[in-house]
Amino acid sequence: MMDWSYTRGERIADAVVHTVGLLLAAVGVVLLLVHTATLGGLSDMAVAAIYGTGLIAALTASFLYNHWPVSPLKWVFRRFDHSAIFLLIAGTYTPFLAQLPYGTVSVSLATGIWGAALAGIAFKLGLPGRYDRLTIVFYLAVAWSGVLALPALSEALPELTLLLIVVGGVVYSAGVVFHVWESLKFQNAIWHGFVVAGAGIHYWAVFHCLVVERVA
Repeated sequence: MMDWSYTRGERIADAVVHTVGLLLAAVGVVLLLVHTATLGGLSDMAVAAIYGTGLIAALTASFLYNHWPVSPLKWVFRRFDHSAIFLLIAGTYTPFLAQLPYGTVSVSLATGIWGAALAGIAFKLGLPGRYDRLTIVFYLAVAWSGVLALPALSEALPELTLLLIVVGGVVYSAGVVFHVWESLKFQNAIWHGFVVAGAGIHYWAVFHCLVVERVA
C-alpha cells in the first residue's frame, strides 16, 4: 500500500497548486479556442481542442487522485492520473506536428508519439502500480522523442515557439527529481508546481504558434 501520509500543510499547498493550475488551464483553453476559431481554420481549432482536452484531463485526473480520500476509488483515479500524462504529452505535441508539411517525417513522428502514448495508457489502465519508475523513463522518452525530428520542427515552427517547447520540457524533466524525492517535505506540492509551470510554458508555445503568429 502506498504512503499518502502527508501533513495538513502539505495537502493544502498541493491543493492550492492544483486549483491554480486547473483554473488557469480552463481560462487558457477557452481563450485558445476562441482565438483559433477567429484567426485560424478548422485544423487549428481541431488541434487546439485536442491539446486542451489533454491538458484539462491531466490536471483534473491529478487533482482527483491526489486529493481524494484513501479508498478503492482513489486507486481508480490513480490509473487515470498516470494514463492522462501520456494524453497530455501526445496532445501537446499535436499543434506543433500539425505545422509540419505532410510527409514521412510528420506521419512517422505523429504515429510514433500517439502510438507510444496509447500503449502507455493501455498499460497504466490495465496494469496499475507496476513498473512505476520504469514508466517515468518512458514518459520522458516519449516527451523528448521530438528531438529526433528537430531539423524539421526548426524549419516549421517560429523560433520563440521552439524555445518555449524546449524550456517547458526542461522544467517538466527537472520536476521529476522532486517527484522521486519522497522524503522531502512538500515534495508533492513542489513536483506539481513544476508540472503547472511546465504546462504553462507549453501553453504559451501553443498560443504563440496558433494565435500570435497568425496575427503577426
